[in-house]
Amino acid sequence: MKYLLLFFFSIVTFSQQTPNIDFKKVYGDLNINESERKVLGEINYEFNVNQDIDTIRIDAINMTFSNLKINNKAVNFKTSKKELKLYEGYKKGKNCVSFQYLATPKQTMYFTGTGSEKQIWTQGQGKYTSHWFPSFDDVNEKVIFNMNITYNSDYDVISNGILVKNIYNQLDNSKTWHYEMKKPMSSYLLMLAIGKFSHAKTLSNSGKILEMYYKNEDSDKFDFTYKHSNTIFDFLEKEIGVKYPWQVYRQIPVEDFLYAGMENTSSTVFSQDFVVGQSGFNDRNYINVNAHELAHQWFGDLVTAQSGKHHWLQEGFATYYALLAERKVFGDDYFYYSLYKNSMQLQKAAKQDTIPIMNEKASSLSFYQKGAWALHTIRESIGEKKFQKAVKTYLKKYKYKNVVTTNFLTEIAKVSDFDIVKFQKEWLEDYRFQTNQVNDLLTKNEFIKKLFEIQSYKNKSFSQKEKFFIEIMNSDFYYILKKEIINQIKETPFQEKQKIIQLAMLTNNIEIRQTVAETIENIPLEFKKEYETLLYDKSYDTNKTALIHLWNSFKEDQTRYLDISKNWIGNNDKELRITYLTLYLFKNDTNKLDLNYKTNYNELVSYTSDNYNSLVRQNAFQSIFLINSEDEEMLSNLINATIHHKWQFVKFAKDEIREFAKEDKYVVIFKKLLPNLTILEQNQINNLLK
Repeated sequence: MKYLLLFFFSIVTFSQQTPNIDFKKVYGDLNINESERKVLGEINYEFNVNQDIDTIRIDAINMTFSNLKINNKAVNFKTSKKELKLYEGYKKGKNCVSFQYLATPKQTMYFTGTGSEKQIWTQGQGKYTSHWFPSFDDVNEKVIFNMNITYNSDYDVISNGILVKNIYNQLDNSKTWHYEMKKPMSSYLLMLAIGKFSHAKTLSNSGKILEMYYKNEDSDKFDFTYKHSNTIFDFLEKEIGVKYPWQVYRQIPVEDFLYAGMENTSSTVFSQDFVVGQSGFNDRNYINVNAHELAHQWFGDLVTAQSGKHHWLQEGFATYYALLAERKVFGDDYFYYSLYKNSMQLQKAAKQDTIPIMNEKASSLSFYQKGAWALHTIRESIGEKKFQKAVKTYLKKYKYKNVVTTNFLTEIAKVSDFDIVKFQKEWLEDYRFQTNQVNDLLTKNEFIKKLFEIQSYKNKSFSQKEKFFIEIMNSDFYYILKKEIINQIKETPFQEKQKIIQLAMLTNNIEIRQTVAETIENIPLEFKKEYETLLYDKSYDTNKTALIHLWNSFKEDQTRYLDISKNWIGNNDKELRITYLTLYLFKNDTNKLDLNYKTNYNELVSYTSDNYNSLVRQNAFQSIFLINSEDEEMLSNLINATIHHKWQFVKFAKDEIREFAKEDKYVVIFKKLLPNLTILEQNQINNLLK
């Protein structure tokens, strides 16, 4: 997962009935009532009773049940707000239970957008599928899922496995989609996504079906969104040494997803924020998330950690194999620089974070990046071939099962004399980061050696390093070295570093030029014309930075800069459009009655409403705060943001309201807005004002 949008969760071990009971297969028939946000379902589970047990439990959050039968006979049952409890009618050996249920999920199933933008999707990991489907919060209970989902035929419905058929019902313009899995999986990997999509279908080298979805209006972004997807898939199959374990692999972007992506078995859901064109691709792309979620299809979906203590077996592996896939796409220098950046984060975190990897309360940084580094140390110690052999055996031995750390390390010990006891103690049970060992591994790469050499010049005068830096700028070394130089001489007067800056601009490398844009805020007149070329680079981040720095440096040209940027939109967050509107409103602040001012002001305020995704809204809020923080429509929309499903956005809104509430004038406005708010919004603002 891309770690700007990274998430963390701990798998909780419940006192579930495994291994006394073994649920084998489930058939689910679901009707989704979007207007009431309800799920009506009919469920049939096949299960084995291995040993006598008083009560069989199925996790079900706030659900009601009817017509329950075990082995085709009506029986008594009990429910709580968390479980369906079965206590009669079953026998040792094979059994089945069927029932109808009604759920009104408050989380895990999300209803977003309206009209053609309407979407319904699920995110089971960390919140549990049992909020919308009676299932098992214990990851050790693996089941074969078969799903029939009925919904409006104008939309597309996607679930796990192969789409076997769909049946149209002319009476109500509905359709029933039948999805079928062949192999078992943990319940948190069950998914549902509904929306208006198009998709492209390709085949991997091994013949697996790859389906890549996108919203109809995003067809021009398809190539950059899914760039290198086939390469990544083919590489991971070969590198891991075990064929992709499911029948199909599909990827579906959804609006306002909670995290970067989620590796639901056979059907990854990821954030619409990664649906990008060329300029967006140069700023932030889907490649790492793409590879990470795909790697999870083996590490997490095929083989699942028994508990949070062993969660690194999922996230560490997915992170490491994503880096290996990026190495295939971008080369060795990119790979080693990614490892280097991760090592810097981990060294810094280790000063305060004292929880080791093998602890279910470990940080996401530990599970992901430190887990990846742990694997890299093994691979480098025993060699690529032995590592591949151990991983292949591990996956085949424990496929469709649950594992602990020892299961993997034992396979490493079988193919090498690697000291797994020492490794576990140093890397998995000790919170400290093995800096010396890491640096030895990093300096196997010549680029990293050169990076360290450049960093050693940090405290030297510019005259002492100028010649060396010019040599690097004129070389074909990896572009990161040139970014490092530009950052290092940020405070050097422009006249002294001018030659290096001009060499940087001539590279025509997006990231090097972006670093120039970021580090030169007060633009010298003699550099103005060349700096203005950054406004036309294929990078939204560069465009924004350059616009703001030019705007502040040359006030006499502000009208011209507005004219250049008036049609900019930017990525899915509309950051460039919002930047333009903000600058326009500041420029014309003395002419607020002008029609163009009103039009632009109203457009900016409109972006704070729930008609837009959370990133657009947050960008717009931050701009309006600067222009007119007492705008009642904006403040009403800020209150509305506190009932959004995305926790990051809710936190932003609540924090801002708490700050506003420190001043009496805002409290007066909030109270004035109360009568026009929904009950949920009223409850939120009343609690915050307290």
